[in-house]
Amino acid sequence: MATEIERKFLVINDLWREHVISSSVLKQAYLSTRKDATVRVRIDDDQAFLTIKSATVGISRSEFEYAIPVADAEAMLPLRQGGAVIEKTRYKVECGEHVWDLDIFQGENRGLQVAEVELQAEDEEFQLPEWVGTEVSHDHRYLNANLIEHPYTKW
Repeated sequence: MATEIERKFLVINDLWREHVISSSVLKQAYLSTRKDATVRVRIDDDQAFLTIKSATVGISRSEFEYAIPVADAEAMLPLRQGGAVIEKTRYKVECGEHVWDLDIFQGENRGLQVAEVELQAEDEEFQLPEWVGTEVSHDHRYLNANLIEHPYTKW
């Protein structure tokens, strides 16, 4: 079992752009969004994954991710009631000892820019970049599973 420990922040400026090491286009949908677990299908450029995540406790949760054929993922995306899909461009951005995931959302979540850093322990120290602002790790509105139900443009 893998444990995901991450901190999430709003992005406040474009200074991150000079530290980008890669980018990809993501499309994802949630097949289940129960309080105790979510099931997500994601297409990341030319790869696809099925991911199961437990409920978040603090900033940690169990995560199980499995590669699946892209054709299967494409068939699963519209299975969600209403066909809602999250679309975003993900940038890998170097800062100190860590590589951050910085997501620029499109569609009904356009205008939202969120950066996440994955940690080895909840109390791990890390460099806070000058391009992040408010921490939203404990604000469940910013969970992708919630953004699919309550898009940012409708807040």
